[in-house]
Amino acid sequence: MLISQFLDEGDTIRVVARDGGKARVVNGARSVYSLATEAARTGSGLEALIERKGFADVVDLEALYRKGRLLSPINHPDPAHLHLTGTGLTHLGSAAARDAMHKKLNAEGEEQLTDSMKMFRMGLDGGKPGAGQAGVQPEWFYKGNGTMAVAPGTALLSPAFAEDAGEEPEVAGIYIIGDDGMPFRVGFALSNEFSDHVTERVNYLYLAHSKLRNASFGPEILIGDLPVDIRGASRILRDGKPLWEKPFLSGETNMSHTIANLEHHHFKYALFRRPGDVHVHMFGTATLSFADGIRTRDGDVFEIEAPEFGLPLRNPLEIEQPVNVTVKAL
Repeated sequence: MLISQFLDEGDTIRVVARDGGKARVVNGARSVYSLATEAARTGSGLEALIERKGFADVVDLEALYRKGRLLSPINHPDPAHLHLTGTGLTHLGSAAARDAMHKKLNAEGEEQLTDSMKMFRMGLDGGKPGAGQAGVQPEWFYKGNGTMAVAPGTALLSPAFAEDAGEEPEVAGIYIIGDDGMPFRVGFALSNEFSDHVTERVNYLYLAHSKLRNASFGPEILIGDLPVDIRGASRILRDGKPLWEKPFLSGETNMSHTIANLEHHHFKYALFRRPGDVHVHMFGTATLSFADGIRTRDGDVFEIEAPEFGLPLRNPLEIEQPVNVTVKAL
């Protein structure tokens, strides 16, 4: 089942569900957040709760998308309580581009093993432990709170000071934290983990700076288990025409870590188990247009799709105007 949410003509949030057929409004659901919270509190499965509530009008999701009425498929009433985070070097092809970005030469001119390659190898050796066991921890980063989440169809804003504005097509896990502090997985969604790869390339310690950017996810959340072999596409459109396109692979068949291991190493921190919070945790990618020498510009459109996730995720790129920030003493 796929779920999403939109604003109706009265600017009221409506939740939509579809399961291989028409998209229908879910009766009595004020938002995906409230629906997921109810499922967690009652101990019922989310899909079972939706079926019990029943359905109302059929809606045209693609038409709503074109009109700009689709929202991020989950949000929090207080954006400060939605966390955008991610992991890197988790996919079998992910080391090549990162390694090339971070290669160093020693005094004799020989290549040293980069930190990226070391971490990738750690994942290969220990990222898929047995059931109930914790494996090696992945690279982890913070992108921001709900104020940095951009709805499908809305522009990803690149700061004026950024050196690059590049897409990262990923699968994200969507979670809420229950009243007892335990995480519940709502499902999975496509995401664009928008980053500044030129800044990261200057020095690996600039990774944190490169990640403090907008991100987008959705338009729909897939309820249930993540397919083990996801095959989609990532592309960039310029002036309405394809500029670049490559296959986008994900799922555990194409990963060096299990989803359970990535979840464990995120939620082991008490900070990320605060009741009521929402987490959008992105699992990494092996596909980057930057690795192929692409430099994006204002007006380009990123598009990420995979059949299992319903509608594609589309976002135009917009370069922000410079902001003069002055710190004043009180």
